[in-house]
Amino acid sequence: MKIYLLAGKAGSGKDLMGRYMKTQYDFAGHNACILHITTPLYEYAKNYFSWNGNMNEKPREFLQEMGIEIIQNQLGKKYFLLDRLCEDVEILKNFFDVFIITDGRLLFEFEELKRRFPEIKIIHVIRENYDNHLTENEKRHVTEIEMEDYKDYDYIVRNTSKERLYSEADKIMGLEANMEGEVI
Repeated sequence: MKIYLLAGKAGSGKDLMGRYMKTQYDFAGHNACILHITTPLYEYAKNYFSWNGNMNEKPREFLQEMGIEIIQNQLGKKYFLLDRLCEDVEILKNFFDVFIITDGRLLFEFEELKRRFPEIKIIHVIRENYDNHLTENEKRHVTEIEMEDYKDYDYIVRNTSKERLYSEADKIMGLEANMEGEVI
């Protein structure tokens, strides 16, 4: 089983890179799956708070408040989202051999996922000087800044163009394949 965690700020290219990696792995005969740590938060927003599901109109303030202020801080359920994600991996590994998680944000998530999945590769996707149209409060939220303090990324990808993002993904997937002696 291969597992990747793509980390980065809003608009850095995590989802684009993840979709590309999935396509490449699927084409090479693997069964790849894209997962999100925040899936339960999106389900809450859609099912209970009238969000229409349009990913271009993410309810970011709601997601930040629900995930950090309510679930983690108020309720003390620090690992709630990670536990749900890991349960999904446990179930889905019967159908998929590559997992690509495209919304890494917090240091404890990185450390806990490394503890639970020692083979995980954590990739920091950076898109410098990109205006992601977040409010100043959203930009200063822990989910937008904490990943900058992590020092143990397996790979750092600078997203300067879609072509470069894809090229970097190809290199990472090729390196991972070469380490395991298989061809993708």
